[in-house]
Amino acid sequence: MSPKVISQACESAPRTSARPATAGIPKIGLFIESSRASGRALLHGIARYIHHHGPWSVYWEPGGLEKAWPKLKSLDLSGIILRDVENLEEVLALGIPAVVVGHSRTEISGLVNVVTDSETIGRMAAEHLLACGFRSFAYCGVENAPWSLGRRTAFVKRIEQAGWHCAVYTQHKSRTWNQEISLLTRWLRSIKPPYGLMACNDDRAQQALEACRRADLAVPNAVGVIGVDNDEVICGLANPPLSSIALGFERAGYDAAEILARMIAGEKESPSRILVSATHLVARRSTEVVAVSDAHLAKALQFIRDQKIGATPVTAVARSAGLSRRTLEKRFREVLGRSILEEIRRLRTDRIARLLVETDLPVARIADMLGFVDVQHIARYFRVSKQLSPAAYRKAHRGKAWCSQNGDLFAQNGVVNQGQKVFA
Repeated sequence: MSPKVISQACESAPRTSARPATAGIPKIGLFIESSRASGRALLHGIARYIHHHGPWSVYWEPGGLEKAWPKLKSLDLSGIILRDVENLEEVLALGIPAVVVGHSRTEISGLVNVVTDSETIGRMAAEHLLACGFRSFAYCGVENAPWSLGRRTAFVKRIEQAGWHCAVYTQHKSRTWNQEISLLTRWLRSIKPPYGLMACNDDRAQQALEACRRADLAVPNAVGVIGVDNDEVICGLANPPLSSIALGFERAGYDAAEILARMIAGEKESPSRILVSATHLVARRSTEVVAVSDAHLAKALQFIRDQKIGATPVTAVARSAGLSRRTLEKRFREVLGRSILEEIRRLRTDRIARLLVETDLPVARIADMLGFVDVQHIARYFRVSKQLSPAAYRKAHRGKAWCSQNGDLFAQNGVVNQGQKVFA
């Protein structure tokens, strides 16, 4: 049997409720940290599955498996969802169904692995920084992290396809924070500004912003910085606020819980991977720049960005730049590698995607807000770029079970309190 992948990037098939075949309520161990947005989103997705398909008895250790290890064997668990920690093999030796959330290891053969779509993440970051007008680039990652390497590979590949060079820096875990910031500052100074920098995640991006401050490199004019995870706390505390790529961890948590339920019920076939998709890019001040030397092109790009509602005529863009449409079109293709219309469509589609994923607004309301004639018009427009209708895109990234829900999704009827902490 060839490996199967559950991908949030495409519309899912209709789902069926999965309940354990054994009598009684399944006891589930969750060893996922809650200190970061990705962990909280995973837990939230799991909680949503429990609400709709439970009840489950949940033991949750927010500090991770290390804290729960002394009493793990006495918990008599039916299944487990956990990070890929050091004593993972000992956990698997318990012989219970398990879903592993990847972090420090490559995918583990024979298990269901939750992994991020590194290729799409790296490409999205590159496209965004290229669209900002940067012609020099850098990637800041961490060592021995497969997800960081995958994002770096995709980012560098797209930058090189565009004809530019990308410098690479990797953090070594053995260094202290002060040592790392000092070395990172020195490396940032070695690159001639302006340039666009992708960090492997928001934590790393925040370090890069601090190093830019110490190096007297203004963000975003000298260095445009983008992270990954869209952790709103980190992005909001950053100075300036950090642009970041949002990931579909909540949907992945829901899918992980569903697959675990099927495994507990005795199903033999299960996917080898749950793919956490890059849902959309949230642009904030850390990349709010048009880094092109051509003043006319810079005016045109800024004009397109400023148009929040309605279609932007190409003739109006050319007029704002003080050039003929033909001349401006030529400069767009020479510098950005895309047409004026393609740039307009890219930004407008990104706005639609963000509203679909981050809000519960009806598609008709989003169409009205962004100046589309009707739902059919926005659907045709959106499908050209995303290969999905707006409704299908929202379902793929947020999950069918709660796209139409209102009010409190966590009524006190889905979880039985048998653990240290429960969802209720």
